[in-house]
Amino acid sequence: MEPIIAKLAEQFQLPLQSPVLIFSLILFIILASPILLEKVRTPDIIGLILAGILIGPHGFNILEKSLFVDVFSTIGLLYIMFLAGLELNLIEFKANANRSIVFGVATFTIPFAVGFPVCHYLLGMDVWGSLLISSIFATHTLVTYPIASKYGVTKDPAVAITVGGTILTDTGVLVVLAVILGARGDGLTPEFWTRLVISLIVFVAFMALVVPWLAKRFFEKQAHQKHSHYIFVLAIVFLSAFLSEVASLEPIIGAFAAGLALNRQIPNSSALMNRIEYIGNSLFIPFFLISVGMIVDIRVVFDGFTVLLIALALTITAFAGKYLAADLTARIFRLKSPQRDLIFGLSSAHAAATLAVVIVGYRAGIVDDHVINAIIVIILASCVIASVVTEKAARKLESKPEDAQELARNGNQNDEQILIPLSETTEFENLVRLAVLIRDKKASTPLTVVTVVPNTDEAEENVARAKQALEEVRAEASGADVEVNVVATIDHNPGTGIGRTAREIGADLIVMNWPQKNGFLAGFIGNKFGSVLYQTRKMLWVCNLDTPLSKYTGIFVILPPQAEASEHFELYWRKIARLAVEHSATVHLHCASATAQVVKDYLKKSKLAVPLEHSDFSDWDDFLIVFRKMSDTELLIMVSAREGDEGHTPYLDQLPLKLEKHFPAVNKILVYP
Repeated sequence: MEPIIAKLAEQFQLPLQSPVLIFSLILFIILASPILLEKVRTPDIIGLILAGILIGPHGFNILEKSLFVDVFSTIGLLYIMFLAGLELNLIEFKANANRSIVFGVATFTIPFAVGFPVCHYLLGMDVWGSLLISSIFATHTLVTYPIASKYGVTKDPAVAITVGGTILTDTGVLVVLAVILGARGDGLTPEFWTRLVISLIVFVAFMALVVPWLAKRFFEKQAHQKHSHYIFVLAIVFLSAFLSEVASLEPIIGAFAAGLALNRQIPNSSALMNRIEYIGNSLFIPFFLISVGMIVDIRVVFDGFTVLLIALALTITAFAGKYLAADLTARIFRLKSPQRDLIFGLSSAHAAATLAVVIVGYRAGIVDDHVINAIIVIILASCVIASVVTEKAARKLESKPEDAQELARNGNQNDEQILIPLSETTEFENLVRLAVLIRDKKASTPLTVVTVVPNTDEAEENVARAKQALEEVRAEASGADVEVNVVATIDHNPGTGIGRTAREIGADLIVMNWPQKNGFLAGFIGNKFGSVLYQTRKMLWVCNLDTPLSKYTGIFVILPPQAEASEHFELYWRKIARLAVEHSATVHLHCASATAQVVKDYLKKSKLAVPLEHSDFSDWDDFLIVFRKMSDTELLIMVSAREGDEGHTPYLDQLPLKLEKHFPAVNKILVYP
């Protein structure tokens, strides 16, 4: 018994040394913090940072800074920046590029301009120390980004503005740091500037050209090796972070650049994105937040009047500069007060980047111990205040009054029902991925997958086998955190069974595969395709998807005359818009000018930021000429009409046959409202 007690005492000797015990403690903290703080309505981030303070070397000394902690902390920081780039709506980002530049300049120059006189004249620092600390005021870390992600407001323009500004200001701060060190070292020689500029150009070229090409090829060649996709993504993130260091930048810039480079290849609603977010938000990012707390030493606040004065002056200056930058940006672009607060909350937290810069300055002898302790106070105060401000602003933006109006116009999207008919020969993966992408993210109802079994003596056995076969579909959808109902029904005719199931579940949309060539003609005179088309009034998407949708950088849409008269016009445009946003794709619209104007008005009214290029098209007698404008990197979506619907013409009945004859290999979707 005594040897066991002695061994336990050795294992629990502080600070802990056992990696297993350390990891267990961290996991319990990550698990317990949200549960304990939920009752007092405190952001999870504050709980994790406070936990880090308690267990760190300046608290109860349960954990010390070690290689193990540093590795996981670094992964968490890089993960935050990577997710910021990956979740960034590139369409919104481009639309807000000018705003990001304005905010980036403001959030760099205002704190810098406010901070320098405070440091130099009020606190008596020398010029180099004042320049360094002023640049620290300009930098920030997106510590509170997970709060914006939690409330689903990462698509708000305020987030795009802040993330874009973060890259500009952090890059500016690092350039200032390099200049200060260069001036104090070998001097700002031509060789210094040449090396800095060339390394930046090479890094940007690699991230913009090589990484997207490499990712596209990998995902195409390893489409069925899903476990390798996540490993590939992590490898790219850390390679990019390393290359940014080589280019004299901080690793966080490389991680963000990796997110931008992979943005088009990983849609927000995909299974891979779900895995990336799940692992990051569950493990790596909380570990980083705990490590931020571990560097905080509360005792420095009481370490004499000098530290208190410096800490108070620097903290007020840091917050004042960031708030002025956020307020100026909001006034210039007429943003609402919650958006201004969100910008301020996201950009006012000082953590890893701040600490990295001040440590470099400390090692170079530019700043002393008093400044280091004051910066620690800034880190603690900024993380707490930024978390509270961000959470309050995100809650307001999450429940905007106009959401109720949108709900009244479009119906309750939470009850959206999508039906996917499958057969034994159906290639289901791309079909299910499409349904997941166009499905409303707030939808609470599961996807329904149906297969129709012939009504024979073996029907019961065939139903059981069909359900078992469809379990693979359930696994595919569950990877994207989407629930699936599997239905196997008996009917003499597959189309009749699909139509009956659609009516039973109240389907809003049927997404089905393109009929095989040998059954296509028969399909229109009574086989599965024709039966589904004419026995139900549900909206129908007939899809020929032989390659992953991520391959496409544009969507080629053709609308028939009077398409806007369809009762499902807004519904299918909402789906097309989601598809465009998920892949950051431009929509090339071909229809009459009057119809195009209705589309533009709807997208504007619904605040759907979709890049739209219109080409006038009304000559249906020479229909095939429009395809001369279509490129190989575009997905074709053609809207048709059923017989008896407004806008229907006999020519539309021949569309599927013409598409199959002239464009058999093109990925295409035929929409019947």
